[in-house]
Amino acid sequence: MSRDAVLVTGASRGIGAGIAHRLADDYLVVNLDKAEPAKDSRAEFVAVDLGDLAATRACLAELCARHRFTRLVNNVGMSSAVPAAQVDDELMEKSISLNLRAALLCLQAVLPAMTEAGFGRVVNMGSRAALGKELRTVYSATKGGMHALKRTWALELAGRCIAVNAVAPGMIDTELFRGANPPESPITRKLVGAIPMQRLGTPDDVAKVVAFLLSDAASYMTGQIVHICGGLSVGAVLE
Repeated sequence: MSRDAVLVTGASRGIGAGIAHRLADDYLVVNLDKAEPAKDSRAEFVAVDLGDLAATRACLAELCARHRFTRLVNNVGMSSAVPAAQVDDELMEKSISLNLRAALLCLQAVLPAMTEAGFGRVVNMGSRAALGKELRTVYSATKGGMHALKRTWALELAGRCIAVNAVAPGMIDTELFRGANPPESPITRKLVGAIPMQRLGTPDDVAKVVAFLLSDAASYMTGQIVHICGGLSVGAVLE
């Protein structure tokens, strides 16, 4: 079994890739994703569809036999802009499977190693959308679920010295965001203009906070959520 490692789901692009890149300075990083990462990725890549229950369980069992994961970042997720009246069973099932169930499977897989080590760090990827966002019925619900899992796991696992926290990004400049929000669009300019800091966040803005939450510096912090949104959530009722 190799040295202690950190498992990051959905780390081939966007926020996940930023997290994997920053963590690679300090940890052996394993990226679970369906898509291949960029050629300059510094993480060990393992291809798996995290929405596939059986495939995910088999993959995690094999990985946990090779690595001792004492840190976990539940980052993978999907989002669809669909009016509430048009949300169907297929979208609901896919979203729950990827946005929620995968996180539980990963925690269950790494928990024995964390318990044996008497140490663990878990970071769940939430979203500012959990506070409410139009056309995001399923996404906001599942991200709210990630926040709830964080609180419950924090209470359940604190006695094992396992800390569980979450981050909730706002608008982050990723390929996915740019694809849905062209920079030259008046709507995009209006969105960015509503951010108090007057700019989009970067994947590294999120990665820096995740790195802190995984470190010894956050040893007395559990069950918390950090909004990384340039001030957009200020004044909102959080949790």
